[in-house]
Amino acid sequence: MDQALDRASAVADALRFVPGETKFANLDTRATPGQSDKGQAATQLLDLDSRLEGLQERLWAESVGGGERRVVLVLQGMDTSGKDGTIRQVTRSLNPQGVAVYSFKAPTAEERRHDFLWRIENAVAKPGYVGIFNRSHYEDVLIVRVHKMVPEEELSTRYERINEFEHRHSDDGVVWVKCMLHISPKAQKERLLARLDDPTKYWKYNAADLAERARWGDYSTAYSDALEKCTTDVAPWYVVPSDSKWYRNWAVAHLLLGALETMALQYPPADFNVAEQRRLVEAAP
Repeated sequence: MDQALDRASAVADALRFVPGETKFANLDTRATPGQSDKGQAATQLLDLDSRLEGLQERLWAESVGGGERRVVLVLQGMDTSGKDGTIRQVTRSLNPQGVAVYSFKAPTAEERRHDFLWRIENAVAKPGYVGIFNRSHYEDVLIVRVHKMVPEEELSTRYERINEFEHRHSDDGVVWVKCMLHISPKAQKERLLARLDDPTKYWKYNAADLAERARWGDYSTAYSDALEKCTTDVAPWYVVPSDSKWYRNWAVAHLLLGALETMALQYPPADFNVAEQRRLVEAAP
């Protein structure tokens, strides 16, 4: 029995957002479906390291053999939800040469001159890579919506355009793993205070986070609509309870494992005569 893969499948089933059935407002940020023991979770994460490393190598090897597949892990969440910490966790065993991390902040002047998906198109992982989006194209239906940065008629078209974008890249070999790191206002407040209590964390504190926190209800509505409208068969959303950092890391690592295992990655066969090349190597001075 493959216990890690069984866990990954169970976690995906528990956290997958189901439009029309899952109620975002009712999801518990403190829940830990699939694992309630922090110590056991840490041990299981260590066990996943070598497995993720091997899967990444196969993904890269497949691309060397001409394969087009790649993975894009999307991380969304309110400030302090742990996007950076999650990235450090899930990439710690991966070869950095095959990982592409993009952090999407406020658009530059150049990016604003283009369609909202332009900068995302340019960041989609190349074949063989594990791509990670720290925030993503969903900012354009989240913060843009909350701050009313575009007219309503423009905003309303973006959900379907996002779905079309994700479908098109899925057809081109992208496997999407979209995680909403779900925290409570209480957990966010504790994390903001922790930054103010530690001089080594001052650099992480942004006074603007308080202004965004005041719009919590608006962001919750925006997230609910994005989850409802942009969960598809090829790009489902997973809502990861993230009040507990250890569970967040454990869950996302298992979601990534499940996605890579489902791809049934194989090393490409030799495109040369192995026996002949062995003979030449053995005969070499």
